[in-house]
Amino acid sequence: MTLIATQSLTKTYGGRITALSDLTVAVEPGIIGLVGANGAGKSTLIKILLGLLAPSGGRVRVLGLDPTTDPAAVRARVGYMPEHDALPPDLSAAELVTHLGRMSGLPRTAARERASEALRHVGLHEERHRAVGGYSTGMKQRVKLAQALVHDPDLLLLDEPTNGLDPAGRDDMLALVHRIGTEFGISVLVCSHLLGEVERICDTLVAIDGGRLLRAGPIAAMTSATDVLAVEVSEGTESLADRLAALDLPVTRDGRTLLVPLADEATYDLILGAVAELDLPLHRLDQRRHRVAELFAPREPTHV
Repeated sequence: MTLIATQSLTKTYGGRITALSDLTVAVEPGIIGLVGANGAGKSTLIKILLGLLAPSGGRVRVLGLDPTTDPAAVRARVGYMPEHDALPPDLSAAELVTHLGRMSGLPRTAARERASEALRHVGLHEERHRAVGGYSTGMKQRVKLAQALVHDPDLLLLDEPTNGLDPAGRDDMLALVHRIGTEFGISVLVCSHLLGEVERICDTLVAIDGGRLLRAGPIAAMTSATDVLAVEVSEGTESLADRLAALDLPVTRDGRTLLVPLADEATYDLILGAVAELDLPLHRLDQRRHRVAELFAPREPTHV
């Protein structure tokens, strides 16, 4: 079953501001990145998927259901982690997640058990009886993720899940999201304006700009190999660059990486010979791959 499908989906506010314009895309189960700059229409799309906003035109299906006519059925199978929180500071995480589990339709005992399990999955089992008001930003993000998981959904919609976190906290959150998507059998849509984070954990990418689709498809297909060799040595980068230039190999720098056009198989031999001649520790020699961020920088938008 297709996870999410839209057909000519449009959303305008006041007849003047267009948040989504003729958006047509189909997404299969997995870990999906929904990317775009702030104001691109990502949050509007998520709210339409949840049945919280009605589209101005077009069609939308989530897990085969229409959120515009049957929002309760959609939300029964979808978990939502909002970007901003309004967590009651005096409630414990266990009380809050249990309450939201009951709001999802779980009986009292089942909601309590599922809340404990969800908090354990997100790493808050030992802290579950503390008041949320005393939590760090990272812990609050985990509470929001736990409440999205409590009713055992088929799909998670995560709106900027690393918002406000430091680098270590972002790494932990991304690892947790990846684990949920790969081990729990739950599809995940990660909404983010940070392409690098999405690239690390997602299988599929949907990129929108100004409410329009830029492109959609497997990330692997968007990071194709180029006719450029990437060379990295643990030390002696400058010496290697000079030696390669002396061999008439055009060299450019990208941080610690030397980039050399791949003319033919002899290019490999010349580079390896230069590394051996200088007795340098070779860390990397392979064809460079486009990064997702490069594919969306200064180019004309296209529909896919």
